[in-house]
Amino acid sequence: MKIYVGNLSYSTTESDLRSAFEAYGAVDSVDVIMDRQTGRSKGFGFVEMSNRDEAQKVIQSLDGQSLNDRNLTVNEARPRQEGGSRMNRGGDSRRRY
Repeated sequence: MKIYVGNLSYSTTESDLRSAFEAYGAVDSVDVIMDRQTGRSKGFGFVEMSNRDEAQKVIQSLDGQSLNDRNLTVNEARPRQEGGSRMNRGGDSRRRY
């Protein structure tokens, strides 16, 4: 199961996140999303766990809990939506008044 982890401190590393999640079960992968231009964390990431029961337990246990002085948002990741950029989802992006 892929798990979304939001409201991360910009100083949180993949190792920090892995340690927090491994207390609840086996972690397959950890990815803290970085800004390409600044090299700084975007404040969210993803953790993958193959055991669904362990993943559900970690979601229930860590959602709202503090890590590096920030209260985490932890839930099942939604599938990525394909399509245009944030600015243009395929329609006319010009404003009309």
